Amino acid sequence: MARTGFCDSRQLLDLHMTEEKQLPLRTWANNCVLKERRVFEGEEVRLGQCYKHAQENRWVRRLPISAEDGIIMDYAQQDESASTDVYEEEALLKYLHRLPGPPSLRELMPGLLRREVEVSISKLGLLYDKTYAWDIFVDMMRSQLLCTLPNTDLPKPFTNTTRAILVDWLIQVHEVFQFSEETLYLAVHLLNRALRLIKVSITGLQLLGVVCLFLAAKKEECLLPEVSELCYLMENAYSKKQLLRMERRVLIGLKFDLYYCPPLHFLLISASIARCSDKVVWMARYLLELSLLEGQCVVYLPAQLAGAALRLARRVLQETLSPEGETAWCIAASIHIGSEAILFSIMQIMAMSAARAHGRETRATFIKFSTIQTLHVSMHPALKTTPGLLGLPCTQT
Repeated sequence: MARTGFCDSRQLLDLHMTEEKQLPLRTWANNCVLKERRVFEGEEVRLGQCYKHAQENRWVRRLPISAEDGIIMDYAQQDESASTDVYEEEALLKYLHRLPGPPSLRELMPGLLRREVEVSISKLGLLYDKTYAWDIFVDMMRSQLLCTLPNTDLPKPFTNTTRAILVDWLIQVHEVFQFSEETLYLAVHLLNRALRLIKVSITGLQLLGVVCLFLAAKKEECLLPEVSELCYLMENAYSKKQLLRMERRVLIGLKFDLYYCPPLHFLLISASIARCSDKVVWMARYLLELSLLEGQCVVYLPAQLAGAALRLARRVLQETLSPEGETAWCIAASIHIGSEAILFSIMQIMAMSAARAHGRETRATFIKFSTIQTLHVSMHPALKTTPGLLGLPCTQT
């Protein structure tokens, strides 16, 4: 931290920390059980209807159509009518029909994909009515075009190393408050955008990161930490007034646009369709979170990041699939848009990151995925030689 100008923040990540040594955060924050989606006892009655309404609307957003990478092609904006859905589906199916493979599989793919998407989204609890599953999926494929950055350049004096150290610290803060994974991905996305839109000194970088996490929590979480708690985690190097002023600057700089379609959702949907084992899913989630530390990944689409993580996880674990599993994987692979060269480039970045994760200073993600709840995937011995699977030289640590 000292080399980047950060203040001496509290030590956050200690797997051997006892209850007596934990930070003096509120009781509800420390007692929450780490789950896919947090459920707070006693809040269901008071927040049930509000939470349900938020879940139903968090996915629904109509954005301008952009024809790129063959995601949604030949789509013309229509009046609100029943024909709109037909055009959207036909546009996506045109992309699927261009996929390589047996003609019989290509003919079956559209119907199979739609049915599998509906089942998977419903099974994952991402919405309450399966009727809208396909519309949500199409909107995800279209709106993800707005979730990338044009280049990887960072304004001076920031570097990718500085950014990685900050993201690693945010992962630790995220773990302390036990926020949902969507909050982490949104926070890093807001940080990537804010770094390019707002002029910040090196001494204010940590404050910017905390503000991005705070804004992401406001959008994704039901319960929020106090501003004083966030200041405490930064050793009170910044006052509450400074934090709130930075929050206002970030919101104005982003024009209050906090939308993001996280790659985690594409990964979970694809893994569900492909009938992946728990080990493969956790390995893919580990590789995907490692990509948050890599500044090169900000230019790729969320679906591409998810597809690369899932493919690399399968290659690392080398699990054999049944004929039914291979068919399911072919259906799921149709979601991973982009050329094979793009996916292979992302896999190379993830492979190099995973090979040196255990020896890096930024080890929050490595420690996070080394627990029994995550099946110890970060400690898998094959990760150290992962670059060799892709024809890259293995790192020596």
